[in-house]
Amino acid sequence: MPAAGAPDAGAGRGRRLLRGGFGLLGPRHGRHTLSCEDLDTLTLPIGDDGVVIGTDAEGQPAVLGLNRPTPYEVVLIGGLWTAQVLALRAAATGARVAVETGRAQAWSQMVHAMGGGQNGLAVYDVGRVPPLGASAGTPVLVVRDCGMRPPRGRVVSGPWRSVLTLLPYLSPVAPRLVRQARLVGVQRISPQEAAELGRTMALPRADVETLPTLADGLTLWCADRDRQYVMTQPTDAEIGLLGLPRRMD
Repeated sequence: MPAAGAPDAGAGRGRRLLRGGFGLLGPRHGRHTLSCEDLDTLTLPIGDDGVVIGTDAEGQPAVLGLNRPTPYEVVLIGGLWTAQVLALRAAATGARVAVETGRAQAWSQMVHAMGGGQNGLAVYDVGRVPPLGASAGTPVLVVRDCGMRPPRGRVVSGPWRSVLTLLPYLSPVAPRLVRQARLVGVQRISPQEAAELGRTMALPRADVETLPTLADGLTLWCADRDRQYVMTQPTDAEIGLLGLPRRMD
C-alpha cells in the first residue's frame, strides 16, 4: 500500500503511456459554462429531416422523411410528374434512387440530366432491379413505376431503403398496397374511385368529395390518422426538366 501523499502507481503509468504514444494529449481549454439565467435564452433549431415535397395549407414546408432505419412503404396514386419530382429531390439529399419501370423513355431525360445514372439515379426494367446495399450513409429510394398492376418487387423496403409505388389510377391491387403502406398520397381521381378509396382508407366525407376536384400538383397525404394536403411547387430547374405540374401523363 503506498504511503500517504505518494503518487498512485497506476495513475503514473497511465500518464507515461499517454506521453509515450498511447494516445495524444490535446490542447487544453477552459471549460465552457452557461449560467442558469442564460440557459433560458438558448434555443436550438429542431425540425423534420427529409425531402421538402411542397407546402401545406398554412404555407409551411411539408417534409417527407424517406431515409429511415426501418422499412418504409409509400404509395402514390397520381401522376408521373409528382413521382419524378420526389425522386429528383430525394437524389438531391444524397439518396440513391433506383427506378423500376416499363417506360424507361419517360425517365431518360432525368437520367441524362443527372449524368447518365452516375449521380444518384438509375433506371431498370421491371423485375431487373439488382440488390441495393443501403446504409445510413447511402440510403436508397426505390421508385416502382410499373403500371396498374405492379408485380411483387424483388427489392423490398428495409433499413435505409424506402419503396415508393406509383399507381396512375385506383387499380384492383390498390387496396392491398394501400393497406401495406405507411404513407399514401392521392391526387385527383374520379368520384367513383374516391368513394372506393374512401371506404378502404376510412376517409371523411369531405375528403372523398374533394379528391375529384384537386388541382394539378396538389396531393392528399395520409399516414395512420393524419391527413395533409400538400401543394408541390416546382423550382425553375425542375420546370426546365419536367415541365409544369400535371396529373395526366
